[in-house]
Amino acid sequence: MTFRPDVKLDPGQVRDVRGRGLGGGGLAIGGGGLGTILIIALVLLTGGDLGDLTGLGANAPAPDGPVSSELATECQTGADANERQDCRIVGTVNSLAAYWTDVFAASSQQFQEPDVILFSDAVNTSCGGATSAVGPFYCPLDQTIYIDLGFFDELETRFGAEGGPFAEEYVLAHEYGHHAQNLLGLLQQGTESGAEGTAVRTELQADCFAGVWGAHAVDTGFLQTITRDQVNQALNAAFVIGDDRIQESTQGQVNPETWTHGSSEQRQHWFTNGFQSGSPNACDTFNGDI
Repeated sequence: MTFRPDVKLDPGQVRDVRGRGLGGGGLAIGGGGLGTILIIALVLLTGGDLGDLTGLGANAPAPDGPVSSELATECQTGADANERQDCRIVGTVNSLAAYWTDVFAASSQQFQEPDVILFSDAVNTSCGGATSAVGPFYCPLDQTIYIDLGFFDELETRFGAEGGPFAEEYVLAHEYGHHAQNLLGLLQQGTESGAEGTAVRTELQADCFAGVWGAHAVDTGFLQTITRDQVNQALNAAFVIGDDRIQESTQGQVNPETWTHGSSEQRQHWFTNGFQSGSPNACDTFNGDI
């Protein structure tokens, strides 16, 4: 996905705390680097055994501070987003905020933007301490998306993804979808694991919401027309982080009873469903077959 070179970016929607670590004496937590990770009520729901976050990092608040001078200086236009990965995150957040603001306004609701924090190695959150090993995640307690850009390298080197800008934007749009779920009162449902559980249904809805944003990304004014190859980047990323594929590659067997994110086929299906329909109303994963 390519940004319009002349579009103005708002770096103030992203905070950069890379290099600052946990701070405050908080404890970090190791994990499996499974990508789109969701933290709900202090429990980290993943396909691997990352443990319970309760008490770790003393449930410290998210790191505070102004947008970094580097982001403010270097990430000013769409041309910068086409050249730099961190600026691409800024541009994607700008587009996501514009899209969801319009969606909520259409229903006479006010959209509250999440915080988005770039970190490296480890970070404190209101949900507990976390390391970059857990991958990008959303903490509903501080309504913040946390992302270590190194995850995208791991997505390719460890999980075999093709990579590409739209694969990265899909991951971010998925986490942004969790924030929309939180505001709509849907996120709290996703606590039951298993192939038909509410955790999987929650994750698949976030995949669908990511697809819906992709269908309207050009309309937000930040991006140029999406190509088929770019859509395939997102579909490939969705495939490689399916529960079945991860379990097969790490454990040598598949156990649907422990799924928390959905199979590769399901993740691709629901992203495609959102992208083709262009409507959040097509993302009801809580009723019917998934």
